[in-house]
Amino acid sequence: MFSAGAQLVGDPAGPRRGPVYELSLRAPDAATLVRLNELGFNLDHVTPEAASIFATRGEYDYLVSRGYPVTIVASQPSPPRYPRGEPRGGLGTYHSYADVTGALQTFATGYPAITHLISLGQSVQGRELWAILISDNPLAQENEPEFKYVSTMHGDEPVGVEMCLYFIDHLLANYGTDSTITALVNGTEIWIVPLMNPDGLENGSRFNANGYDLNRSFPDYPADYSGTLWNGPADLGGLQPEVQHLMAWSAAHSFVLSANFHGGAVVASYPYDADPPIPTTLPALTPDHPLFLGLATTYASNNPPMNANNAGPFVNGTVNGNDWYIVSGGMQDWMYRYLGDDEITIELSIPKRPSQSLLPDYWDDNRDAMMAYLAWVHRGVRGTVTDAATSDPVFAMVTVIGNTQPVFSDPDLGDYSRLLPPGTYDLQFSAWYYEPVLVQNVVVTSGAATPLDVQMTRLTDLPGPGAAATALLGAWLVCAGAAALHRRRTTRH
Repeated sequence: MFSAGAQLVGDPAGPRRGPVYELSLRAPDAATLVRLNELGFNLDHVTPEAASIFATRGEYDYLVSRGYPVTIVASQPSPPRYPRGEPRGGLGTYHSYADVTGALQTFATGYPAITHLISLGQSVQGRELWAILISDNPLAQENEPEFKYVSTMHGDEPVGVEMCLYFIDHLLANYGTDSTITALVNGTEIWIVPLMNPDGLENGSRFNANGYDLNRSFPDYPADYSGTLWNGPADLGGLQPEVQHLMAWSAAHSFVLSANFHGGAVVASYPYDADPPIPTTLPALTPDHPLFLGLATTYASNNPPMNANNAGPFVNGTVNGNDWYIVSGGMQDWMYRYLGDDEITIELSIPKRPSQSLLPDYWDDNRDAMMAYLAWVHRGVRGTVTDAATSDPVFAMVTVIGNTQPVFSDPDLGDYSRLLPPGTYDLQFSAWYYEPVLVQNVVVTSGAATPLDVQMTRLTDLPGPGAAATALLGAWLVCAGAAALHRRRTTRH
């Protein structure tokens, strides 16, 4: 990391205050990208021709002094200019934070039977992080998989905001008449957060108002955590408020599938974005690589410009994140590793703020992709985990034999989903103070999820007094506490 003092940051996340320059680094090789990541530079998009870097003046001077071929192409903050004399706030126009707020409130009041609008908390400058739920019984918890789209962690990437608003309107306007949309709304909890970084959007900055890159500010594996939700609630201390709100809200739900929207390229990027301890720009594949490749391919294949993108490491509009460039502290890795929530990152447009007149074309490109990706939440294996004697829901860990990544049942209802590509699997169900259950030869097809309900039997022969029993009880209490936190936070409000 940098040691030259306050001029240099030495952390990809930040803080970077004052003027921040977007630099273009010519023809970066893999070793250079790894070195810049180690030094703490904020890398953005990378092509064989150039890499984008967001840097303070001190960081820029550092690069120049060491002979890196960088040029300044833009600077921030640069508050957006909205066209004069044109309607504001409608679909096909760029929305300010106030416009987004008004649009979501209009959706919620216009469709009260199938929507629920909440704030996840406030940004650094006091703006609300809005989340809207679309479901047939939005004030009740149901045995349904939970799904989310989150956009614009970087305030200078607004196309995702507009795609989310188009998507909300598409679901609401066609509910009750389109059979596919009606079935998805009736059978899914669909959450949409169109604007995660409202301060950045208003200030014309990639960063939040404290100067942090939110997609470098999540807990970093394994430096900040090595376990999962099973090991207890996430530590939110010291994190940026927007990150804290997304983490707490996500941990309080049982999200099965997610995506977050960005700009600057046209590609669907899947985990891992970083896989320590040895940083490289080679693929860093998860235990669920076939699943993630299928998810990314589903989105890209339904977006014609994305599907045609085979530049650099991209294959038909898909790429492994780490194979593209390293992102430490990214959201998708934390969601997957810690919560078992399968999440990918979707880059929507090469220009981060294309002409407003092109927004309807971007919606045409992304509409079918957003729908097809959402539909994936109903694949794999799905069921409930309950107590064999009482039928009460059980907070359980569900693992696939031969795969180290778990998912978890919802402690409120006991329902779980394990997304899997077609194949035959052995599933293990574990819960504190219950006999484990192994279900073998579970067949998964490319269609609707295979139903699998599991009843678990309480242990009757518990360990006697001693260190082992104390350790077991302590671990059980940690998980019981995590489940209790989950129940408190999932109360509708």
